[in-house]
Amino acid sequence: MPNVSRAAAAPPSPGFVSGYASLFECTDLSGDRIRPGAFARALRERGVGGIRMLWQHDPTKPIGVWTRLIEDGRGLLAEGQLALDTAQGREAFALLRAEALDGLSIGFRTRASRPLRERGARRLLLDIDLLEISIVTFPMQEAARVREARGDLLHRFAAAARRIADATLSPSIKEIPCRR
Repeated sequence: MPNVSRAAAAPPSPGFVSGYASLFECTDLSGDRIRPGAFARALRERGVGGIRMLWQHDPTKPIGVWTRLIEDGRGLLAEGQLALDTAQGREAFALLRAEALDGLSIGFRTRASRPLRERGARRLLLDIDLLEISIVTFPMQEAARVREARGDLLHRFAAAARRIADATLSPSIKEIPCRR
């Protein structure tokens, strides 16, 4: 299975996101089911740099770059970096961290498919020309979700420092806020 990356693995930085953009053998809300290996040709031909990270499938709203795309036994795993120096990238990251949204969705052209006549399933996608992966509110494939979004830890340290400072002014040690 293709493993396409921009660079060697490094510790995740602020704005790092990862999750499954598509899961194999799961029928989506439109009746499509994707076969393992369906992304292999697109990943080989386009490479990770040729697949865009968009906001809600809007081609006028790129919000970052995908840095690693892997077809594994479960589906298409996507890792990327939100462009936090843009308003759209910051907005997407804030909504992910607030858990206001967490969907991933693929934009593609079908190269090869075959009909399915199963309950809820309309076609089996065999070869997909993957154009983009979007962060979305409602993914067509309900299990395609961001599983990790990391940010700058500075705000957490600042909040902890404020809690400690406030606690030192407390009349009782019992009032020291603790978060586990």
